[in-house]
Amino acid sequence: MMLEGETPDLGRVVVLISGNGSNLQALIDTAQSKEGLGGEIVAVISDKADAFGLERARQAGIPALTLSAKDFPNRESYDVQLARLVEEQQPDLVVLAGFMRILSPAFVLKFNGRLLNIHPSLLPKYKGLHTHRRALEAGDEEHGLSIHFVTEELDGGPLVLQAKVSVTVDDDEASLASKVQVQEHLLYPIAVRWFLQGRLQLISNYPALDGTPLPKQGVLYQ
Repeated sequence: MMLEGETPDLGRVVVLISGNGSNLQALIDTAQSKEGLGGEIVAVISDKADAFGLERARQAGIPALTLSAKDFPNRESYDVQLARLVEEQQPDLVVLAGFMRILSPAFVLKFNGRLLNIHPSLLPKYKGLHTHRRALEAGDEEHGLSIHFVTEELDGGPLVLQAKVSVTVDDDEASLASKVQVQEHLLYPIAVRWFLQGRLQLISNYPALDGTPLPKQGVLYQ
């Protein structure tokens, strides 16, 4: 029970990035808005010292940290130190926002149920890289994005949210990426807010929203 004058504890979010950080910016903007994110971003960590997303964090007054893979002999040893660095921030949620490293099973297990990723395709289609190019080469009429809990399977964790965009005859990789990013910037803050509000949970490896199991493809945003 909260006493008068007290405020509820805000959920703590750590964001992992590798590059520009446009999804990070969407999260920052939402956190600073009247509606809020349901929590606070307590640190941004990048494997690239020159990632522009680190500057976005600094401009927002968020600690910006770098952990370079060049300083470690293998993925496992890097992930051990990354996990320690993340744990120091005492996060309720770890958000991958363009973090371009495949996480080791040990890291994923440590943060199981509180690790979200966003992927630029309608999973299970086009796991991995170059999703826009692959959608165009396949002649797809629809493309999109997926937000999912992270498991040991690359881009294979339980789906939370998806959104579709139309592919037109004049689309190229850049224009298709732009369409998808618009939806990414809208939906990632929603999924993060759901989690921080306690509405989104991973229960026995199945995602649930407000206590109701989600369909296999997650919530389809219209």
